[in-house]
Amino acid sequence: MARYADPGVLEWVESGGGPLIAVPETVLPFWAGADSEELDTDYDRACEVDGHIGLLPVGDSAALVFGDEPAATSYLPDTATFVRWSAANSETELLAGVSFALDTAVWGSEVHWRVPGPVLLFDSAWPGQAAGRSEHLRVPLEPGTYSVRSAYVQPGPETWLGLVQLRRLGH
Repeated sequence: MARYADPGVLEWVESGGGPLIAVPETVLPFWAGADSEELDTDYDRACEVDGHIGLLPVGDSAALVFGDEPAATSYLPDTATFVRWSAANSETELLAGVSFALDTAVWGSEVHWRVPGPVLLFDSAWPGQAAGRSEHLRVPLEPGTYSVRSAYVQPGPETWLGLVQLRRLGH
């Protein structure tokens, strides 16, 4: 797989071309990815998500789908934000634009995502049970309901990034 995000400060997750997905660890066995006997696989359902983010039922929970483009993605715990690397000459350049991007973002509509705890971010084509053996990122979310919003921002002349921010509700 081609690497667009050089190793740096953060761990970046990339896909083989389809959407990335964040699945609660408790329901990983219920995500079949592209490996399914069904006509419409879980991966197909993830590909049908319209826009930057969407939710798909998985077991008794839901997965967060990162739609639009298969950008390398990481998580910044201090701002509870997934950062999607669309264009930048380096990780340093990309991360330097995050504060400005958060301050100036025009956020899209929000979805409410109820999670039972930590989630794994990985390529939606992989089955959940194989996610730990593939490129993935564990995000230690607290159980609860999160408001999730997204934006696409150009913080510099050659820097474009996507933001998917989580805000925990009612705590």
